[in-house]
Amino acid sequence: MAFDKKLLEIVACPVCKGKLEYDKTAQQLICKFDKLAYPITDGIPVLLENRAVPWSTE
Repeated sequence: MAFDKKLLEIVACPVCKGKLEYDKTAQQLICKFDKLAYPITDGIPVLLENRAVPWSTE
């Protein structure tokens, strides 16, 4: 199942309530402010703080 990009208009980072960006390659949503990545499982974003992983541009 593919992630519906229209969801980006209504979902927000659960930590800072900021905008999330979609990383198609890694299948995750990224909060650049908090430097966290949230997984997308079977097309559904898992927006739980305890499931987030640290994100870096390196």
